[in-house]
Amino acid sequence: MAMAPVSHEFEVHRREPELLRPAEPTPHEFKYLSDIDDQEGFRFHLRGTLFFRNNPSMVGKDPVKNIREAIAKTLVFYYPFAGRLRDGPNRKLIMECNGEGIVFIEADAEATIEDFGDPIKPPFPCMEELLYDVPGSTDVLNCPVILIQVTRLKCGGFIFALRYNHTVCDGPGIVQFMCAVGEIARGADTPSVLPVWERHLLSASDPPRVTHQHLEYQEIASKFDNTCESEDLVDRSFYFGPKQVSTLKNLLPPGRHSAFEILTACLWRCRTIALQLHPKEEVRFMCVVNARAKFNPPILPQGYYGNGFVLPVVATTAGELCKNPVGYSLDLVKKAKAKLSEDYVRSVASYLVLNGRPHFNAERTFIMSDIKNAGFSYVDFGWGEGLYGGTSEAGSDLLPGCSYITSFTTSDGEKGTVVSLSLPAPVMERFVKELDLLLTSGDAASKFVKSSL
Repeated sequence: MAMAPVSHEFEVHRREPELLRPAEPTPHEFKYLSDIDDQEGFRFHLRGTLFFRNNPSMVGKDPVKNIREAIAKTLVFYYPFAGRLRDGPNRKLIMECNGEGIVFIEADAEATIEDFGDPIKPPFPCMEELLYDVPGSTDVLNCPVILIQVTRLKCGGFIFALRYNHTVCDGPGIVQFMCAVGEIARGADTPSVLPVWERHLLSASDPPRVTHQHLEYQEIASKFDNTCESEDLVDRSFYFGPKQVSTLKNLLPPGRHSAFEILTACLWRCRTIALQLHPKEEVRFMCVVNARAKFNPPILPQGYYGNGFVLPVVATTAGELCKNPVGYSLDLVKKAKAKLSEDYVRSVASYLVLNGRPHFNAERTFIMSDIKNAGFSYVDFGWGEGLYGGTSEAGSDLLPGCSYITSFTTSDGEKGTVVSLSLPAPVMERFVKELDLLLTSGDAASKFVKSSL
């Protein structure tokens, strides 16, 4: 079901941004990023938001003070985060660990946790106020790597919002850092998982050796007009509980299908129909596949907080995707996931080095990123589990085709997932109709199967 955004606004009072440095002296050194990290497509900042309710056991304790002090102590372990990125030869990114610090902002909002809806879900009202864009802080080079704003609410709850440089870490990496801040805020001396840099583990072979085709970095030839994709975008969130997932599964061939595969196959098809592309237009699905713990032995150690994923792609035509049953898109989604191998990861690194670290191609591409297991629910600054933790919006200006799957609990306690999408307004309207039609037909299929038993 679609979720409408909360529309009202409120006033936020913030203090002057400050540079928050490590609590103790840290090494001044230079560290190379990996050849996965510094590709063009990761050279931007991502935002995340966590909401925490009032906790009576924490009366008299200030979340801003506790978190600020914990961040400073945690930066002693994660000292590269307090540094600045420099541009090296052949566009190789290098972290100068100089202890300059991250940006920290203290704020108060004339709002309560209830003002964000029940339940809380993206997109959020006044996000620009909840995470102030400090002038001069958004460049990739020579800028703070992380910006954090902690906003107190009138009800005693608070919002933790952050923006981080994607070249330095990915979602699981920044969650690892936030969990470490939480542990230290709760009294630990050291994080339970110590950070591991070791970016050389995802560097290209010497000499670079490309062993796979990498459609994710190759252009899509087009002879058709697709102006609708460039229109102003709107964000929507869609909830899928056990009933909705089961309904969609009834549209698929028998077999073992994960919730990710089911939702991705259905949403990709609905999205493509809504875009109304020429039938011969090439469309792609890009799967964000995390390489952590995927292999035995693992190629990345516990504590690695750099970018640990690759972006395998499958392609078809809009006509084939739209005219075939959902099982067709399901097979393609599974093929994209199946491309992941250790050799594939090495091949990606080599391809990037040999081709000038290009941007992946997101044109007419549906990108799905599953962050359910990134660990946002484990972040606890002393106030307990958050009401919501995840992305602040669907995609971004640089990734309009990217959607995120996030864990979600409804107000009546049902556990499911939320998928956020960003589409032009008229396309979004058509998408909602296609999704409703699919859910209705799936429910009808379910009833038919049950009546036939």
